[in-house]
Amino acid sequence: MEHTEPTGSTGPAGPAEPAEPAEPAEPAESTGSHPQAGERHDLLAMVADQRTNFLYTVAGLTDEQARARSTVSELTLGGLVKHLAATQLSWLSVIDGTAAPEVDWADLDPDGNRMTEGETLAGHLDAFHAAADAFDRAVREEPDLDRAVTLPRYPWSPPQPLVWTVRHVLLHVFREIAHHSGHADIVREALDGASTTEQMAKAAMGGE
Repeated sequence: MEHTEPTGSTGPAGPAEPAEPAEPAEPAESTGSHPQAGERHDLLAMVADQRTNFLYTVAGLTDEQARARSTVSELTLGGLVKHLAATQLSWLSVIDGTAAPEVDWADLDPDGNRMTEGETLAGHLDAFHAAADAFDRAVREEPDLDRAVTLPRYPWSPPQPLVWTVRHVLLHVFREIAHHSGHADIVREALDGASTTEQMAKAAMGGE
């Protein structure tokens, strides 16, 4: 995982329940833009489209499959859902000014990138959708995408404070989701041969 994003809550975890397949991701509405829609609409549409692509990689999985390593990497599909839910929440806290100004190694969740035995894929998907809704709402309500925000200081941060615009944060979240979508594609295909591209094509054609 990259170390450029703040780390926040990773969503609900509770007693283990019998594993049930995750509901297939619903195809997103068309992300085509009206000429007068504006930059904000286009950026949010790109993020929403990439989230949909990512969710196709976890459609129909059991909790056991979501926890399974299918490559030499430690990445798992459940862990990626958990990580991206936390990523969106943590960047939301930067936008709204609630992020801690400094975070030490001891403050980081050692299981932040793993789906543990006591967690469910359904729970992490709920957290992912809730984080996405909250993040997008904050961006839609933001009066100025050029507003500067100061990033929290992490052990790997440069000496000088990092200051980004809200627009930069949104683009970074898009890049994070796209980055890990590529990981998820490989993990899923190695797991059971499912192709994200094929699933998306079938959905676009009405499930044929």
